[in-house]
Amino acid sequence: MKGKSIQKVLILVSTLAVPGFLFFYLLPQFAKNRYKSLPIFGEKVVASTFHSVKGKKIPDTIYHQVPDFKLVNQSGDSVSWATLKNKIIVLNLINTDAPNAGVTKYLQQLAAGYEKKPLVKFLSLSVNPADVLKIKAYADQLGAKAEKWNVLAGDTSITYPLIRKGLLLDVISDESQEKPRYIFSSRILLIDVQHRIRGIYETDSPESTARLEDEIKVLIAEYLRNVKDGR
Repeated sequence: MKGKSIQKVLILVSTLAVPGFLFFYLLPQFAKNRYKSLPIFGEKVVASTFHSVKGKKIPDTIYHQVPDFKLVNQSGDSVSWATLKNKIIVLNLINTDAPNAGVTKYLQQLAAGYEKKPLVKFLSLSVNPADVLKIKAYADQLGAKAEKWNVLAGDTSITYPLIRKGLLLDVISDESQEKPRYIFSSRILLIDVQHRIRGIYETDSPESTARLEDEIKVLIAEYLRNVKDGR
């Protein structure tokens, strides 16, 4: 009888110990890789430099980066990558003369969820150079505060190369009519702290916007993991 009692105790201890082992040891190991790294959009160039992984030389890759810029925001302040250092950016294009109500409402809701999370910033870049005089009223209407959501505008000689070559988005200006028309992409971009495009999302697709919301969190986790690892 005594032997059976000891056997029962051992079985009970094993039953309790195995889940604990899985939770405290195995799961943290898997958790390190539970996030699939997001893609990096744009052209890639293999560099002449190398890095080592387990003693093996791996060629470095130079990824497309959104170039630096200097544009005015709704507060009249200059905004550039220097003022957005170490920030994850959610960016879209706008025209205050023809706002996209659906996109605007969605971004208002999304930005509200990150109001107290300083790592994530929102940028709305106008395709209309006349918006330099209108973005303050537009931002006030949105409730967009510059410390969280910058509404930017500038001359097309600056904004259009940035949009086409840097952001990889489309924009067309039709000035053949009395009132200029602007045709531009309604996509939203997710840009990491190294100014690389990590996601492009269709605003009229619930599946795509849901992916944006998930991938902002993935990018935050990636950034915090890199900071922890000293990268």
